[in-house]
Amino acid sequence: MASEKIPYKTYLEEKEMPLRWYNVRADMKNKPAPLLNPGTLKPMTVDELSAVFCRELAEQELDDTTPYFDIPDEIRDFYRMYRPSPLVRAYFLEKALGTPAHVYYKFEGNNTSGSHKLNSAIAQAYYAKKQGLRGVTTETGAGQWGTALSMACSYFGLDCKVFMVKVSYEQKPFRREVMRTYGADVTPSPSMTTNIGRKINEEFPGTGGSLGCAISEAVEAAVGSDGYRYVLGSVLSQVLLHQSVIGLETKAAFDKIGVKPDVIIGCAGGGSNLGGLIAPFAGEMLRGENQYRIIAVEPASCPSLTRGRYVYDFCDTGKVCPLAKMYTLGHDFIPSPNHAGGLRYHGMSSVVTQLYDDGYIEATSVEQNDVFDAAVRFARVEGILPAPESSHAIKVAMDEALKCKETGEEKNIVFGLTGTGYFDLVAYQKFNDGALSDYVPTDEDLARGFATIPEVNP
Repeated sequence: MASEKIPYKTYLEEKEMPLRWYNVRADMKNKPAPLLNPGTLKPMTVDELSAVFCRELAEQELDDTTPYFDIPDEIRDFYRMYRPSPLVRAYFLEKALGTPAHVYYKFEGNNTSGSHKLNSAIAQAYYAKKQGLRGVTTETGAGQWGTALSMACSYFGLDCKVFMVKVSYEQKPFRREVMRTYGADVTPSPSMTTNIGRKINEEFPGTGGSLGCAISEAVEAAVGSDGYRYVLGSVLSQVLLHQSVIGLETKAAFDKIGVKPDVIIGCAGGGSNLGGLIAPFAGEMLRGENQYRIIAVEPASCPSLTRGRYVYDFCDTGKVCPLAKMYTLGHDFIPSPNHAGGLRYHGMSSVVTQLYDDGYIEATSVEQNDVFDAAVRFARVEGILPAPESSHAIKVAMDEALKCKETGEEKNIVFGLTGTGYFDLVAYQKFNDGALSDYVPTDEDLARGFATIPEVNP
């Protein structure tokens, strides 16, 4: 009698695409500090979070003990359209740099949304549909999250209301039109359609907005609309959980070719890409099984890890969201209108924050022109036009590879290529024309943001 064969699709998923998300918090001895209710200053409960988020997502958000969550069949079915995503060795970049290092990148731009954001968008839309909701509201910076969510909502037949940071709304009109094509309603933030938006416009006339502003408006719109909930594309622990598919696939691919990465690099805004990429590697470090060097790269114009304060702060400018203990520049800090819109957030994920504070992660910041210079050099040899956000990681990966050239070390370097930059051509045009500016906030600029941090002593 012939032995039972394993279906190819199942075999492929077990070997290449994860069947479960990994919750790195389960292996952390020092757990991230709990979210606080802004009214009571007590830890948020599932019931309280469920007034804003889908119930099952609220449960995922507060669970710091369950190591693995099964990925529902409906989400895996969707993932199959673009996952597993490729882990690519950058042979041509290595040659151009003349480095003995081996440089790899995990490419998350091989889907219509053009970024890693779809990994969590489809999960959050699924739970909203499962709960019987009419639709969801959200914010978006560069537009990658809004694009991904509009696709996911279209797939499940949900309404999607997006508040897009005004400077990105104006800089990236084609990203906006992709969202509208998928059926989303897109509003520049701060707007005049919400109480919070009107207040911010009055206090900061002519502002280009920030992710903190857009979050406040999206939450207000969700709470004020029957059958809607708010969903977020970064920062939250539930989002990092969904994004762990990036790191799990990366580790599986390295294991398959018998390679151990020495240096792992990701851009850092709210923490979704970085947290997802490093999750299983950080887990090994936490369990004492392996050691890696992990580098978070942020824009010099919005340096929450490298120059921020580790305190409780509001997650949004309007102060309607819970308080999170994180590295923050202050919820009223509005970054300069740089072209890495997805990294223009005042704070950092509590998970990434705790790992950084405990010494498992190091951080650095880079200026905008250096980032685009690295992006262009990468595009010319590797054939992919990278997103400005991803290009922060490219810049530091190139720096690390050049250090190996000096020392002769054959290190294995991997970075997250979070998405493509084909909707960021205005920024590339400005760089090519020599018209792209660098801005680094002064200590005085940061002090104004720090002054808004609430005095909280739970």
